Amino acid sequence: MNAARGLWFALLFVALVVLHYTLRPVLDWRASIDFLAIAVLLVAVRARPGVAALVGFAVGITSDALTPGAFGAGALAFSLIAFTASKLKAAFFADNLLLNAIFVFLGKWLGDLIYLAAERRLGASEFLAQALLWSPMAAAVTAVVGLGVFLAARPVMGAPRG
Repeated sequence: MNAARGLWFALLFVALVVLHYTLRPVLDWRASIDFLAIAVLLVAVRARPGVAALVGFAVGITSDALTPGAFGAGALAFSLIAFTASKLKAAFFADNLLLNAIFVFLGKWLGDLIYLAAERRLGASEFLAQALLWSPMAAAVTAVVGLGVFLAARPVMGAPRG
């Protein structure tokens, strides 16, 4: 990746983080778009597994700073998702749009499941409702937006690292 593409990539990453903390609270949806998950998955597609895990950890710790009761759960979830996504990207991140959407959906949903299990805040029935109803809905919305971001970023960022 040359310097210009690297700069565009960094600006896109920062824009997604800013959207997460500005647009998401304004929308106030129960199944909201997770711009941080999109940003982490975007990095995971372009980086090696170790770098992706470090970025996931940094994003997770930053988001955990706002929820001290579950501190570390986001860092764990984003680190695992980023590492796994970086390892599996060769199988999924082709030019197939459906596979890209499924990949973002699964990344967001599994990240939510890891977060919910790590924070240990919900009872059994609340956990099931969140895990089987609200998290998949949020993952679907995130996948649609993520697919748009991936399509828009494709000309600027070039092909993923193989």
